[in-house]
Amino acid sequence: MLTRVKSAVANFMGGIMAGSSGSEHGGGGCGGSDLPLRFPYGRPEFLGLSQDEVECSADHIARPILILKETRRLPWATGYAEVINAGKSTHNEDQASCEVLTVKKKAGAITSTPNRNSAKRRSSLPNGEGLQLKENSESEGVSCHYWSLFDGHAGSGAAVVASRLLQHHITEQLQDIVEILKNSAVLPPTCLGEEPDHTPANSRTLTRAASLRGGVGAPGSPSTPPTRFFTEKKIPHECLVIGALESAFKEMDLQIERERSSYSISGGCTALIVICLLGKLYVANAGDSRAIIIRNGEIIPMSSEFTPETERQRLQYLAFMQPHLLGNEFTHLEFPRRVQRKELGKKMLYRDFNMTGWAYKTIEDDDLKFPLIYGEGKKARVMATIGVTRGLGDHDLKVHDSNIYIKPFLSSAPEVRVYDLSRYEHGADDVLILATDGLWDVLSNEEVAEAVTQFLPNCDPDDPHRYTLAAQDLVMRARGVLKDRGWRISNDRLGSGDDISVYVIPLIHGNKLS
Repeated sequence: MLTRVKSAVANFMGGIMAGSSGSEHGGGGCGGSDLPLRFPYGRPEFLGLSQDEVECSADHIARPILILKETRRLPWATGYAEVINAGKSTHNEDQASCEVLTVKKKAGAITSTPNRNSAKRRSSLPNGEGLQLKENSESEGVSCHYWSLFDGHAGSGAAVVASRLLQHHITEQLQDIVEILKNSAVLPPTCLGEEPDHTPANSRTLTRAASLRGGVGAPGSPSTPPTRFFTEKKIPHECLVIGALESAFKEMDLQIERERSSYSISGGCTALIVICLLGKLYVANAGDSRAIIIRNGEIIPMSSEFTPETERQRLQYLAFMQPHLLGNEFTHLEFPRRVQRKELGKKMLYRDFNMTGWAYKTIEDDDLKFPLIYGEGKKARVMATIGVTRGLGDHDLKVHDSNIYIKPFLSSAPEVRVYDLSRYEHGADDVLILATDGLWDVLSNEEVAEAVTQFLPNCDPDDPHRYTLAAQDLVMRARGVLKDRGWRISNDRLGSGDDISVYVIPLIHGNKLS
């Protein structure tokens, strides 16, 4: 165990220890080298790159920044730019996709039980600008815009698969509720097939006093409906969309798990997606990518990062409840540093799953095991192996040189935040920024907001390239310039050596949807 731990710790900066980050085959488990790829490696379709251009973009020395050739390839004049890493992996392990999705029920189907086969997907390529977010009266469907970023690790396989398929799962999940969403004046039925509840929202519940008096509708009164609870939660429509996104992430992860026995799907990936549906933005994040809105110079965070540090208590509690997952080689407790044998019997600071503060405990033999969570900041790792705790894939990931699986500690569940576009009048410089951690590792929210608010006012408001140029500017600021001591950014700080992918999405189009 000690040898394995030393090897893993020595490679903290290299990221995940299991598998080669540059290989699209192999990786152990069910993903043998003889299995075909699920999808070939490539760069985002909307970039319109030839194979030669894809190969040229993989220059780890020059690190050319790729931008959109045609702005109308993406809806809303969305800007996009990316750059490959400085050599940590052969391929750019970030992936991105952007489409216009159309969800509709099958003709003749019962409204409350739409058929799954009625979902359609329509690509925004080559021109998604004219596809507005409005109900399609002819098809009785709803269109929504979709943007996504996936940051792969231990290979780009999972990121490539997710970039091709997650939108299908989202469409399928939304199809089940599309007719309910279109009828925004009526609260969603508790059971599909029930008559819509037209009772005013403020009268759907009965007070405890009324029930004790045996009032109308109270349990035990003559007019009580049979087998009906006397209180009922009011579920807003946006909660159905949130549930659909959460279910889609789960289904995507399960599909990767199933298909890894038939295809080579290397590694895992974080996932950050946005859909614009019925006038609202839904931002779903699983991993350490980030989304922020910059509105009139104000920063509005639209995601949280999920790392070993931010999810420490969840991970520790799982290990406490199921200690067999630790393989008798890790402890779920956290200490300020590694415990040494000479400290047995002494009192040392520690934290358990139920603690945000610290306390002292007497050191025992079990405390000498390697900590479940070790390191801090970007060097924090789960079982000395992986630095993100939510995402897709990683089903075969093990602790280095062991048979201890890490997947039980990883979650595919995204956090979903909602932004109502109709509540604000957005200007041409109000934007949503989506980026992988290659940007955020070296630039803060404030630095990104300052860069954008300084850049966009200097561009023609009617120039459709302005948002792509803003994305390019952000990538350039994070990558920096190659000098004798590596890539350097402002104030001679170390630039990002990671893959960097950035969307700049103008919100002014949100005002055109209503």
